[in-house]
Order: sequence, then structure tokens, then C-alpha cells
Amino acid sequence: MNILVSGAGIAGLACAIELGTRGHDVTVVEYARHLRLSGTPIDIRGDAIEAVDRMGLLAKIQKQRVRMSELTQFVDSGGEPVARIPMAEISDSDDDIELLREDLVRILADALPDTATIRFGDSIEALTDGDGGVDVRFASGRTGRYDLVLGADGQHSAVRRLVFGPEEDYHRHLGVYFALADHPGEARSEGANAIYNVPRRMAGIFRYAGKAVAVFQFRSEPIDYDHRDLDAQKKILVDAFAGHRSWRIPELLEVARADPGFYFTSASQIHLPSWYRGRVVLVGDAGYCPAFLSGRGTSLALTGARFLAEELQRCGHDHTAAFARYEARQRPYVTFAQDRVHSGRDRMLPTTWAAIAARNKALQAPGTGAP
Repeated sequence: MNILVSGAGIAGLACAIELGTRGHDVTVVEYARHLRLSGTPIDIRGDAIEAVDRMGLLAKIQKQRVRMSELTQFVDSGGEPVARIPMAEISDSDDDIELLREDLVRILADALPDTATIRFGDSIEALTDGDGGVDVRFASGRTGRYDLVLGADGQHSAVRRLVFGPEEDYHRHLGVYFALADHPGEARSEGANAIYNVPRRMAGIFRYAGKAVAVFQFRSEPIDYDHRDLDAQKKILVDAFAGHRSWRIPELLEVARADPGFYFTSASQIHLPSWYRGRVVLVGDAGYCPAFLSGRGTSLALTGARFLAEELQRCGHDHTAAFARYEARQRPYVTFAQDRVHSGRDRMLPTTWAAIAARNKALQAPGTGAP
């Protein structure tokens, strides 16, 4: 089949590999002009490890393993460690793999078969789903007809909006925002990664692969802002930490103000009653974003790509049956991942000073990650 994939992130690249190696002609269209490589380390867990193993990529991925979470400590206002991240609670098994998003994207892109190509700097503008295929008009003015269209274009999916309706119909805000900024002054310094809490807020420094980033999280009701307005996003962050000057919070806010690559997003989930309609199907965050608090978005992208390709192979040209079987297999993984966010939110963002002290005391108990 001739298949169009929207999005060249982890979900889109995984779909291109899984479908391309099974003989389909795959075109990946990506709005950006290059692969997005930025972002903190991500995790591959559970059956997603088997998925990359079957792709023949497990050995390469294991070579890029990092230990950012293992080396992370909660600290007090003086910078002294008070507890560690409880790895036994957040991991599925000892086989879980943490690696840089950049490394995984590069590994997947390098593994694309000859039957798959990426077209950068373009995006889907309109879809017309008919009996014989999907007619697509692109922002560039190009047109094309495809047997299937896959939306793998992330939480703010254009494909989902065109086919399933506006994002607000499926978006569920989890009451948390996340920000990330490069901290070049800390890039070569040594020490454990540090997380400092004030009520409902977290600021930290994470180091990995010769670089360092300032990381922020804070609880908030939904905020209306322009996703393209960087200055507005920086102001939201600064306002959220107004009046808090303990530990290194003022320094880290200055780092955020200065970073032209500053990243800001909400912790949100996507909940859809079904992930397919006609010849269009969603994979990864576009269909079932679990939010970064779950630690399982990458794993869902990888298992989703695998299950979809297997069911299309099993069902032949009956894409409706294949989509239904894909959804039936993937849905339990999504439900589990989306249900995990609440414990992670409460651990990272206690709401009071008393709750912060209780969290630290609990993590200092024998066998739970005392520093």
C-alpha cells in the first residue's frame, strides 16, 4: 500500500520502519525542516523493548543508555541532598532503557528502509477520505492520493483536528506545566542532578551527555497562551515562580529568559473513543498522549507502530479490521500509562511544605532511595 505518515518524531519514524520493512511505500511529511532532536532523556519500557529488538535496533539503543534519573536527588534550600528518585517505583523492570531523545531519533532515522522517505518543510492542509483512498492537499500546494494516512504528529496533531475535530474535544489538562532551558554555564560541571521543591513547584538542574538544562514544573489551571510566542511563555514561567528566591531559582529563571530555544508545554492527555476513522488512523501522542508525567509516551509510540504494522500485515487490504485489532491491542497499554500520571505528579510537585517534608521522609525510609 501507499501510506502517508504525518510527523517525523518517534512515532512517525517507528511507523515508517515497521511499515516500510513490510513492503509498503511510506512517505513521511514533516512540518519542520529537520528532525527535532532536543528534549530531555526518554524511556523505553516493557513491550516497547521487544518492539525495538524486533526492529534490530536494541543493541544500538542499549549502547546509548544514560543514567540521568538514577543520578537525580531531591535537595533542600542549601543544596544538600534529602532523597533520591525511587527508581523501583517508576520503572517497569530492570530492563528499562533511558536514553537521549536525540539518540533514539537518529537511530530510527538511520534505520529507515528504502521504501520510506521523509519530506521536510511541508504538512497536510486538507484530507478527503473516499472509498478508494485519501486525497491529500499539502501546505506546499502538492496533492497526492494514498491508501492510508497515519497521524503521528504529536499532541497538537493536525491530522486529528482535520478528521476528528478540535483539540479541546479530546484534551485533558492535568494541572501541570513544564519548561526546559539550556544552562551552558553548568554543562561541564560535575555532581548529581538536583530537584528543589517549593509548594506546587519544582526547579532543577539535569546533566547528561556533556550538557545541562534548567527544568521547571508547576501546578496551574489551564493557561491561555500562544504556543508560538516565546516571550509570553517565558513570562508565564517567571510569574509562576514570583516571590520564590530560595536555592537557585532566580539563577535558573535568568537562564530560561536567555535561552532562544526555551521549551514550554502543559502536562496534558488526549482521550479519544476511537483512534481511526475511515482510512485515517492515529499513532502515538496524536491519538493517546499520556503526558510526560507517565514516562511512557515513547513506549506507547513504539508499541503502537508495531501493533499497527502487524495487524495491517495480518488483515491484508482490510484496513478497518486491522485498525480495530490495533486499537484492541494498544488500548490496555494506553490506559495503564495514562493512569500512572497522578502518582508522578504528587511525587514531583507536593502542594505544601508539610507534603514536601513527608515525601522526603518517605523516600528516606530503608530501601526507598535514601541519599
